[in-house]
Amino acid sequence: MARYTGPSCKLCRREGVKLYLKGERCTSDKCAFNRRKKTEGKSEVVAAPGQHGAARKKLTEYGMQLREKQKAKRYYGVLEKQFKSYYTKADNQEGIAGENLLRLLERRLDNVVFRMGLAASHKEARQLVLHGHFTLNGHKANIPSILVKVGDVVAVKDTESTKIKGLVEAMSDKVAPKWLEVDTNAGVAKVIAMPERDDIDFAINEQLIIELYSK
Repeated sequence: MARYTGPSCKLCRREGVKLYLKGERCTSDKCAFNRRKKTEGKSEVVAAPGQHGAARKKLTEYGMQLREKQKAKRYYGVLEKQFKSYYTKADNQEGIAGENLLRLLERRLDNVVFRMGLAASHKEARQLVLHGHFTLNGHKANIPSILVKVGDVVAVKDTESTKIKGLVEAMSDKVAPKWLEVDTNAGVAKVIAMPERDDIDFAINEQLIIELYSK
């Protein structure tokens, strides 16, 4: 199964924004993104990785669209081929293509685990799903890209596991989106609605992504 295996912090620096790929480390003093910040004028900037990363570059229209797509891909942990298939599916659905795209990404099983508060990052959520720690409607589910629908129930498979027990206990500190009905004691979440644009708290300009693929 294809996945990115390089340094996570470089991805944040390349996009110029925190993608929270390392969970709690991203909010600590150890965060490479924070340590590499420098002040230019009245704003703080972070140099992109590489020999010429510190050079000031003015993005073209295409450059802005590309960076927005890359940011969304990296935030959700999806590679290009799969991301483009999501776009194609979103474009063929009724409604606004950009919102359809984000709704599909939010419905991924690994994202549901992340939104439940059982993982500090999408990467950790993906790993937990791959290792078979969850069930979907009572059946084992170990494919991160499974799309949930209204009425589906995602549950922790073994709440007695030391690792999982710790994650379930930490769920009480997380606020789940309104499209999920979460039982923090049992480690269970029920999908009660489709995710809406307002439910996504990460800054993504989905229209730029649609413009890029529409060319």
